Parts: sequence; C-alpha cells; structure tokens
Amino acid sequence: MKYEVIATCGKAKRAHMETVHGVIETPVFMNVGTVAAIKGAVATTDLYDIGTQVELSNTYHLHVRTGDKLIKELGGLHRFMNWDRPILTDSGGFQVFSLAGMRKIKEEGVTFNSHIDGHPIFMGPEESMQIQSNLGSTIAMAFDECIENPAPRDYVQKSVDRTTRWLVRCRNEMARLNSLPDTVNKEQLLFGINQGGTYDDIRIEHAKEIVKLDLDGYAIGGLAVGESHEEMYRIIDAVVPHLPQDKPVYLMGVGTPANILEAVDRGVDFFDCVYPSRNGRHGHVYTREGKLNLFNKQYEKDLRPIEEGCDCPACRNYSRAYIKHLLKAKEMLGMRLCVLHNLRFYNHLMEDIRVAIEEGRYKEFKDHTLRRISTNESN
Repeated sequence: MKYEVIATCGKAKRAHMETVHGVIETPVFMNVGTVAAIKGAVATTDLYDIGTQVELSNTYHLHVRTGDKLIKELGGLHRFMNWDRPILTDSGGFQVFSLAGMRKIKEEGVTFNSHIDGHPIFMGPEESMQIQSNLGSTIAMAFDECIENPAPRDYVQKSVDRTTRWLVRCRNEMARLNSLPDTVNKEQLLFGINQGGTYDDIRIEHAKEIVKLDLDGYAIGGLAVGESHEEMYRIIDAVVPHLPQDKPVYLMGVGTPANILEAVDRGVDFFDCVYPSRNGRHGHVYTREGKLNLFNKQYEKDLRPIEEGCDCPACRNYSRAYIKHLLKAKEMLGMRLCVLHNLRFYNHLMEDIRVAIEEGRYKEFKDHTLRRISTNESN
C-alpha cells in the first residue's frame, strides 16, 4: 500500500492511496453491499457508472450465507461478484453488537446465534481474519467490540483493553495468513479500530496504543450508535490528532451528508453508511437542496429529473413523476432508480470535496453546502 497526502486545507486532507486492487482517491465514500450486492437491484456494472471507488461487504453475513470457504473456492470475493476495484470487509464486530441478546463475550472471542437459523457461531480475532482472508478483500477490519452509547465507564475501559488485545491477535493472524501459499490476497491490508464510547480520555489512550502497532490504517468505531452529532464531532476532534497523518482514517457507519462534511473538516477520509441505499428504497432522495420524498403528491406531475444537472441513470432518463408512479405501483425499478441516484449523489459529493480541498477552499465549500441542505437534512 502507498498512501500519500497530496493536499490539505485546515485539517481536511486529500490523499491518493494505491492498493493491489487499484487506486483510492480520498476522501471517499464506500458504497455498502452487505451480502456482496447493494440492496435495490444494483449491479457491479452500475457501480462503475456512478463513480464508486470502494465497495464494502459484510464479513458476518457472507460467513453465514453463502459461506466464506465456498467464496474462496470460487476465486475470492472480487471474482465472485465481478468487481475489480477495492473492497473493504468489516470484521463482524458490529453485527455481534447488534445481536446483544444472543451473544456471550469472553477473552477468546464471542459466541452468538445466527440470525438466519439460530445455530451457534463462535468468532474471535483469528476467525474474523480467516473469514476475511478467504474473501480476499483489499482491506480487512480488525475484530472489536462495538459499545453502545452511553455505557458505564468501567465496562468501556475493560472492553477497550480487550479490543486492544484482540487487535494484536488480528495483526499476528493476518501476517500468518498472508504468508500462506493458497491465500487469495497476500497483500490484504489491516485497519485497527479505535473504541472508547464517549469518554475522550479512553479514546485518546486507545488511539495511542493502537498506533504503536503500525497498521495500514485506523478507524474510529462505536459512533452513530446513540450519541448526539455534537458528541460524535467532539470525539473525532479528540481522536484524530493522535492518529498518523500518513495513514488513512475511517469513520465507520457515518453518515448523512452533513456528518461527512463535518468529519472531513476534522481529518477523516474514509466513510460508509447505509443511508443512501436505505433511504432510496423508501423513495427518499438526496439533492443539493436537501432530501425529497418522492411519495409526496406534489411530484405526481413534476417532469423534472430528481436533480437538475445530475448525471445518474435516473436523472438522465426519467422524471420525478414517473419515478413516483413506479414507487406507488411497488415496481422495483422505482427503488432501483432512487438508490442509484443517492449513491451517485454521495460519490459526486466526495468528488466535489476532493476538488475543494485541492483548491484550498474547503471551509467555504462546506459552509455553503451545509446552508443549502440544512433545511431538509435528516436521518
């Protein structure tokens, strides 16, 4: 991996990252394809058309269905889903967090039950690395515990200490797997994850500890899980100065366009979120003036595209009125067009962000964009 910061504007950074599966220009929004496909009938061929750089898939979900060993047998995730650009796989840690009523956490790892058929599953650092190695993703995420907010300080500290020990095990297992002759991707990268709830001092100390491991990149996890946006920004402000400037910083599971604009201003350059696809499936579409709900009656005679000037497949070919008709008729095409538009909106936003940083006008761009979307921005 080669990661080079090519421009800065305040704390915002514009970087060029070379990987075995191609270049990533940051800041970047990773399009979320949980089971190796983005919900909404979006194909990998569509992802090229809408400017996707990185696709994100889910370790836990691919493990329980179709199975990482079968995917490895079929040539790895890139070949399986016909996508030759970078893929990031998460570790399964957040899914374990979401299955709180079905899990038992120990030093060795976590025992929980499959959400599909209830069968017991054990996953620890080594198992998570083995699954991600079988998938052959470009970037693998370390196995951690995602803590709900708020949580008692004593529990948070113990959890973070365990996550640090798990991270060492992830690093060692990744090195072993990358040395094996039958590994799908011997250049697989490992990102560590900073945790600590909303406790600034725990977050900072954890950042200092994981940086000592000299990993390929660092993520800020455990946010957008109950805290306010103001608390989120405070944690980012506290943590980012203690992460390396010459490594990518990834804010996991965040967020709205406003969240992204604010986090870029604080030094973050990787993002992912299900908002654009989830909202699109419900007829909510993003524009530079905020979100529109295409189910609203006001659009039934509106022959304009979702957004004037947008180059997505929906805006190039169809009107708001037609897409509203499809949504009301429960035709899958309506959902697909809205998802494609939203993903293109996010990818285009990142393109604009990169240009603004390069040209030294990011603060002005951020303030102007936030003013335009603030009246309608919501989750």
